[in-house]
Amino acid sequence: MKSYTRQNLLTLSALSALLAAKAQTTTVAPGSSTEAGPATTAVPLDACDSSQSIIQGECDPSQCEEYCSLYGSTYLKDKCCIHAGVNANLLAFEESDIWIPRIDEYHKCTGANIKLQYVTGGEDNMAAALIDDVGLNNREDTGEGIYDAYIVQAPWLPPVYMGLKSLSQYIKENDEYIRFTDINQASRSAVSFDGEVRALPLDADYIAMGWRQDVFTKHAEAYKEKYNEELKVPTTIDELVDVSEKLNGFDHNGDGVPDWGFCLTPQTNYFNAFVAPVFQTRLRECSTSSSGDTTCDTGSFSGQNIFFDVDNFEPLIFNDGFKYAVKTYWRFVRSSNCQEESLDGGKCDRKTAFPTGRCAGVISMPGSLTSLLSEGGEYAPPPENRMNEVLGEGEYWGRRTVFPGSTKVLNWGDASLPLVDCTEESCPLARDGINYAPFFSEGGESYALNGRQSKPAATESLWDMFTWFSELPVGDIPLSGVYRKSQTEPEAIEELAIEWNNTVMANDLGDVLTEYFRSESEGGNPVQDLFIMGFSSYNDALEKILHQDMIIKDMSDGGQFPLDDDEAFDARFDEFTKALKSEYDKVNSLQEGGALQQLYLWRGALDLHPKKSKQEICQDLLATDQESFTKLNCLSVVSLQDLCQSQESDVEEYQPGACADNSTAITIAIVLCSILGAILLMGLVYFVYKRYITYMSIKKAHEQLMEATLNESVRSLHQLDYPLHLVRADEFVREQKLMRHEVLRNTHRLTVLDSLGDVDAFISAAKHIVFFSHQWTSFTLPDPSNNQYKVMVTSLKKLARDQGWDESLKDVFAWIDYSCIPQANPSTQNLAIRSLAAYASSATYFIIVAPNTPHADLDDTCGLDTYQRRMWCRAEQVCHSMRNGTEGMFIATSGDRLVPVKNEHFTESLRVFDGELTCCRLEHKGMGACDRQSLVIPLLGLYGELFRAAHDGIKGGNADSLASVAAFLGEIEKNQEIIFPRTFMRVSWRKSKRVIEEVMLFGDLIDRMRSRIQHGIGFAIDDEHGTASTQESVMRHGGGSDGTYVRHGVVHGGFVNQNPLTSSIQNDVIAYNANFVRHGTRRSSQDIAEESEVPLNSNFVRHGMRTSSGGDAAPANGSLTRKYSMPGDEDDEA
Repeated sequence: MKSYTRQNLLTLSALSALLAAKAQTTTVAPGSSTEAGPATTAVPLDACDSSQSIIQGECDPSQCEEYCSLYGSTYLKDKCCIHAGVNANLLAFEESDIWIPRIDEYHKCTGANIKLQYVTGGEDNMAAALIDDVGLNNREDTGEGIYDAYIVQAPWLPPVYMGLKSLSQYIKENDEYIRFTDINQASRSAVSFDGEVRALPLDADYIAMGWRQDVFTKHAEAYKEKYNEELKVPTTIDELVDVSEKLNGFDHNGDGVPDWGFCLTPQTNYFNAFVAPVFQTRLRECSTSSSGDTTCDTGSFSGQNIFFDVDNFEPLIFNDGFKYAVKTYWRFVRSSNCQEESLDGGKCDRKTAFPTGRCAGVISMPGSLTSLLSEGGEYAPPPENRMNEVLGEGEYWGRRTVFPGSTKVLNWGDASLPLVDCTEESCPLARDGINYAPFFSEGGESYALNGRQSKPAATESLWDMFTWFSELPVGDIPLSGVYRKSQTEPEAIEELAIEWNNTVMANDLGDVLTEYFRSESEGGNPVQDLFIMGFSSYNDALEKILHQDMIIKDMSDGGQFPLDDDEAFDARFDEFTKALKSEYDKVNSLQEGGALQQLYLWRGALDLHPKKSKQEICQDLLATDQESFTKLNCLSVVSLQDLCQSQESDVEEYQPGACADNSTAITIAIVLCSILGAILLMGLVYFVYKRYITYMSIKKAHEQLMEATLNESVRSLHQLDYPLHLVRADEFVREQKLMRHEVLRNTHRLTVLDSLGDVDAFISAAKHIVFFSHQWTSFTLPDPSNNQYKVMVTSLKKLARDQGWDESLKDVFAWIDYSCIPQANPSTQNLAIRSLAAYASSATYFIIVAPNTPHADLDDTCGLDTYQRRMWCRAEQVCHSMRNGTEGMFIATSGDRLVPVKNEHFTESLRVFDGELTCCRLEHKGMGACDRQSLVIPLLGLYGELFRAAHDGIKGGNADSLASVAAFLGEIEKNQEIIFPRTFMRVSWRKSKRVIEEVMLFGDLIDRMRSRIQHGIGFAIDDEHGTASTQESVMRHGGGSDGTYVRHGVVHGGFVNQNPLTSSIQNDVIAYNANFVRHGTRRSSQDIAEESEVPLNSNFVRHGMRTSSGGDAAPANGSLTRKYSMPGDEDDEA
């Protein structure tokens, strides 16, 4: 990673600090052992794009036959190595050892490199992490875009679903493998928003009931004797409460101590399970045929739910059905473990209560229910706390069944929502007079794809993996549970029984899910959780008012809800609902758009048709419910005056006189328009004239801007915005590592050249400048492993031997970004960055340093491929080669070996603007111009110089000069639109809005530069040295091309001091007899003058020195420092 741009440095630093502790990472490398387990380390979610942070791996086609058809799947059979080299990031919140072998198998088939990361803090922090990475809906200025896919739960999706990729088309194209309708209805609904599927379910979460066979068998006789009725497994919530209350006081574990009824953890999802069968009687509207048959599977969704009214978003708590559910639930809690565990502020928890053997049954979610009921389960009672001796052969103590239904339901046909008995009319889906409505809490886990920042290749690779998972047995899918109807088929249940070694448990689960996964045509009636913005806040509100302030607060007889006094209960219930309504209102007020926006989102989550906009919702409320029209602040989205034409009577009823005022206003407007018409007509002529004048002014300004840009590009060839700093090679070798610029500056070990004329004089004095181009291999240091430094050292020594230089390296000077560009001061750093093109073009040799080196902060390997993808790396190569050709360019990837840069490598480098930029990936958030724009002037100038050399060769018959640049110009002309793009598409942020715009890059500047040179308009500038003629260029490296290298080059501007007393020209090379002084040298200007005929302005000083005109040079602080002398002299210590 290059360090040049100020934006890069600031962004990486900020993001590293911000995100350093966010995630834990588990890297699954190709070929990882499945026994070792994941290696988990803390890593930052940094500014690098996801493709840079994944372990690279190769794809071996010989393994495809084995790994592309595992588990009998067929989806991957034609995808051998299809994603070779593609990298993708997956973020999860729950660990699973199954990930490791699955990702490894998928890699060996497709070649994809998938990196799995776990969020620190697990499930509690995943919702926030999802918002951080995807970004909020309608807020495209948010979202870091580090990850390509996520394991999610449905409640986390509402704030971010617009940033997740719609999977509808993917599913349609691959449904023979996905079999989307095989997934249960509730899980499908939970991940669908605005008619689009935003995640692919892999699990289902719902509330079910567990009961103990040993308890029911043991107490059956005593129960009948005491209550004169059979002890049966409850099928309604009334029966559940009745049985729990009556079993409360029996001894369930044989210790002689009275025990409890059913156990639970008081949570809002378990309370909602009581509400669900009372409230929801059908998913869709029912219709009756001419024959009298009623169907409820073809109409639009009914809008029935257990939370909020779909017309006005009033909470559905002010009705007898909610009161009935509260009373039933309160009775249930009083007979549970909470009667003892919650006393004195204790925690009431099914997971601690059930192992004691004191619970007759339990209500829970599917995963924990298995742990409660399975032999040896984490929360199961051990044998000594059970009564297994009463069980018959083939019986099992831990049983599972559907959550009970209700014989009393809301009558949705009555606006007051009265509580009525369940009949064929009120409960069209009931069985045996019982309305079943399983509550699917939280919706289960799903896969989701980043739809904003993820690269297409990463998206496709992850989608293929998720599709492949759809074919696998449920036990082989990470984090998956039973969530498909086909998984309840007898064959699947038999396999589950073998896996669990328990036929009874497997059959029980099959029976539960057969009921829960019923399709609509089969009478399915699943109840959806509250999947809108503020999900957790609504639950917190209910938790506070229901449990903390009411039920758990006082578990004494009667408690906060006295059951033996209906009048007192009703009064307490009214207080409860008012308090709950107040809390819900607070939550609504905190959401963007308020309750009206929440209503709009809730209707979308329920997939209600016809869809209504917020304006349409308000128009309907104006006609039917004007109180709600006011409460929802509908005047923020509709205008009464605009509604006068379509709803005049409704508007007048709501605000008398509103439409009359509107009519008067219309009349006045017509009169005014008539008067103004003539004025406008006359003004039109004047406007057209002014537009023409403005157009001509803009055109003139544009021409001036283009000419100024051309002039600036020429000037850029002859000046430095910041001096060129160099490290002497012998000192560079002694340092043992790359040294920071400020350290070298403060210890006076930098040689400074203030102008490009000085650079040419420096080179002509037999000095060699070697430009090292490399990438950073950590976020804060350029080379923490020292691998690149070692290659630089061996390259310098190799180059010195090959070129016959003094192997002491005292005449060789190196340029390295970390050492030669300021790192501490952003302002001076930016000046140096602006001079980068000049630095690269000034060097006599250019070495690409790209050994395979692990990135210190990422599980990535940096090498020649990652180097070549970076725009700044390409720019350095082009800036050097456009002036010097490619003959002095080498690639160093390992050891004592320099590989000359060939034309085929350089062809890709020429496409500078196809390279990757951090500023573009971050969408220029908090940044100014794109880094692309900063390269226009230097590259334009270098191209002009190159074209001028060819043109001069044509005019003057200089065949050598023409041949030296022909290959270079030929490649540029063939691909001009790619190499010098006229425009580019820039994504940026303005006032928190994401803006995509076409921005001019080179425009017609290349054509203008060519025209200027062809017409002899001039390629010269005036400065303190005088005017540089177009005929004063001097070839630096000779001419001609042998087909392997492009060989050409000119001294900077050709305007250096050519005093015959101080220089001589031999073989087209200016030779200087000059000494160059670095700061710290005790040499007066007079000493230099005596030893050489070089004028005083030819001296080159080292950072930190000031030289007096008549005495010794001394450092600014008055101390004497190390002397620098020319080759042949010795170094002395002052």
